[in-house]
Amino acid sequence: MKKKVYLLLIEIASIAMLFTLIFTCFIFYKGFEKQVFLDLETTAHLYASLDINYLSGTEKDSFLKNHIRVSVINPEGIVIYDNNEDVSKMDNHADREEICDALKSGQGKAVRRSATLEKSLFYYAIRLDDGNVLRVAKETNNILSIFYQSLPVFAVIVVVLFFLCMQVARYFTRKLIEPIEYLATNLDKEERVNTYPELTPFMNMIYKQHEDILKAARMRQDFTANVSHELKTPLTSISGYSELIENGMAANEDVRRFAGEIHKNSSRLLTLINDIIRLSELDSANVSQLSEKINLYQVAETCVNMLQLNAEKHHVKLFFSGEPSYVIASKEMMEELVYNLCDNAIRYNNEDGMVFVSVHTKEGRVVLTVKDTGIGIPKEHQERVFERFYRVDKSRSKSTGGTGLGLAIVKHIVAQVNAQMKLVSEPGKGTTITVIFDLEKRTIQ
Repeated sequence: MKKKVYLLLIEIASIAMLFTLIFTCFIFYKGFEKQVFLDLETTAHLYASLDINYLSGTEKDSFLKNHIRVSVINPEGIVIYDNNEDVSKMDNHADREEICDALKSGQGKAVRRSATLEKSLFYYAIRLDDGNVLRVAKETNNILSIFYQSLPVFAVIVVVLFFLCMQVARYFTRKLIEPIEYLATNLDKEERVNTYPELTPFMNMIYKQHEDILKAARMRQDFTANVSHELKTPLTSISGYSELIENGMAANEDVRRFAGEIHKNSSRLLTLINDIIRLSELDSANVSQLSEKINLYQVAETCVNMLQLNAEKHHVKLFFSGEPSYVIASKEMMEELVYNLCDNAIRYNNEDGMVFVSVHTKEGRVVLTVKDTGIGIPKEHQERVFERFYRVDKSRSKSTGGTGLGLAIVKHIVAQVNAQMKLVSEPGKGTTITVIFDLEKRTIQ
């Protein structure tokens, strides 16, 4: 990466130098051209104040010693005087750009370049009082010739600038890459590297992603440890009771009891495995559920009816109320959501307790409420009850047959359907969990 950045900076600097030299040469030549025309204009006005036809031969010869060519052209374009050429052999100049402009507006100028001689001829013409045109001309090197003559100087400048650019590019490359390299080797350190403001958002994003990765890794590690522990308990019981029966160490009256324990633990094990599989599916980024318009009231009513027997077993009364309310979601997910909330409210209730389930529409939103009169959740535990395998009262949870994954599944489903969940609880008085479905968010993620 460092080499690529370094070469890129050198490339940018080289292109910048090349264009700078080209534009400098062009601007220099334009300035030179402007100065030549100013000199010719001054010379033309000076000669215009003299009557060339009445100059002595010595005075005319002084023009030849000057590097400026002087010509006089009449209005018909015929050259009547030239200090360098025989006027009888010269062509008509009526179509020359500078002559036309001078006859029309009083002055004109032009540049004609010779590719073979690598020269440029600068012409400046003014109209005299008698109607004739006085034209002065000067021959100079063209832009390519000037560039070639300056090439050695330019080459030295380019070499010096290129060397300086290499040093500057090396410095900026090091300053650019240094914090990234430090971050790559010291990402686990609490001390954050100081860097330039433009890189700060990128560094903060890297730190946040790293923290998220570490958090996810810890969660997976804890989940694996919890799964191992949770699976070990029922398996140990099943193995122990079955071994006693196999070795004939159980009396006839104990076989039935041992078989019941094996059945209870195997059922718990099967429920635990099913919950783990479901959580893994919900964790998957590719989880896909069929979204449809479903009557949440009907789903909840069916679930409540199905759990009535379970509620009676725990000596809990289950009540249901509400009105037809429709959401766009997966029916399977909604069944799991209502079932886990109701099952949790029944398991952690008091004897002769009550569970109230309701579905209604309020201010354009569908609200599912599950309220119980159970043991409640202390405030310090309320933020963690949706974590996997987290139990407020571990002994009670295991005695009721809970897996510790019900509310974790609820949390995942709520996130999948873009709903909101609120928990209100007080120890000894019960817990109320409310799930609010925003009808405007009608897609499953």
